[in-house]
Amino acid sequence: VQLQASGGGLVQAGGSLRLSCAASGRTFSWYVMGWFRQAPGKEREFVAAISGSGGSTKYVDSVKGRFAISRDSTKNMLYLQMNSLKPEDTAVYYCAARSSTALTTTLSQYAYWGQGTLVTVSS
Repeated sequence: VQLQASGGGLVQAGGSLRLSCAASGRTFSWYVMGWFRQAPGKEREFVAAISGSGGSTKYVDSVKGRFAISRDSTKNMLYLQMNSLKPEDTAVYYCAARSSTALTTTLSQYAYWGQGTLVTVSS
């Protein structure tokens, strides 16, 4: 599976962005997909994940109610709608995939990674 993330940029606090991740290769709908982020000087952390069917999702507490993960298997696309952005959301965001039906927040459980897209939220 090859992943290509896009949609990052500079936004003011309170604003919105939608990240996209284009997937190619093996059957997209088989894979659990996730978004992770890495802020300057910090470790990469889990943000959100979605099941192959799209019926189950998981979020880190800090983004619940503000971010929404979704997927369109007809287009092999993964999305992250980010609303009410805060300066602490500033990070490089990565999409990732794992060939399993189990949602997980563990970084090492994801075998496939995109290149990352930078989100900067100004105060």
